[in-house]
Amino acid sequence: MKIVRFVSGGRMQYGVLESDHIVPCTGDPFVGLKREDGEIDAHTARLLPPVSPPNIICLGLNYKKHADEAGVKYPSEPLIFFKTTTSLCGPGDPIVLPKAYGDSIDYESEMAIVIGKQAKDIEEASVPEFVLGYTIANDVSNRAVQFKDGQWARGKSYDTFCPLGPCIETDIDPDHLAIECRVDGNVMQSSNTSNMIFSSRRIVAFLSTCMTLLPGSVILTGTPEGVGYARVPKFFLEAGQRVECTVEGIGTLANPVVGPV
Repeated sequence: MKIVRFVSGGRMQYGVLESDHIVPCTGDPFVGLKREDGEIDAHTARLLPPVSPPNIICLGLNYKKHADEAGVKYPSEPLIFFKTTTSLCGPGDPIVLPKAYGDSIDYESEMAIVIGKQAKDIEEASVPEFVLGYTIANDVSNRAVQFKDGQWARGKSYDTFCPLGPCIETDIDPDHLAIECRVDGNVMQSSNTSNMIFSSRRIVAFLSTCMTLLPGSVILTGTPEGVGYARVPKFFLEAGQRVECTVEGIGTLANPVVGPV
């Protein structure tokens, strides 16, 4: 099932995406969805981020080839950082280049986990019971700030730096999915979530040992190789471009890039 959050006719609600239409629902995915009568043309509804997360938790260096291109050792445990919830934006929303260091903004296509119910100190075997589903994220990054600070929070948390969507897929194997990023149609990243160092179950179980995972929390699972700063020559986002992040079985998250406002 593909769960979306959308606005149609001035009303925000959840729905189920089926082919080219949305079946509107009452309730929410955490307490239960009830289908309403009728359907809405998916092309006429404005899709929002499929969830409003209490936390956005991220993994760094979770693909070996990405660690290789960064010239760093593979982490022995999941390497955790955070993006602020104010960085969130939805499908089709613009990625806004900041006024400062706007020429060092990078893309990172990622598969993201959406927590369905509160989890604390859970075992890997029980992780699926606590996961609502999976979506797509673009971990947009200000590399100049990230490397200047030596930690990643500020460089990852500019407004619009966490596009999320277009849906939450509830019935999928998260550890065997093709993942890709394209900029203006040119393939920049192409891999598979089977290449992650830490599996989805390992990530959720590990995080639950140090923090309570709340319903709606979003976990970005890391990006594969091909990021802009590691390319020769370096490649950074510019106004007028279009970034598309695709994960097999979920869909495509597309966002235009615009200049500072």
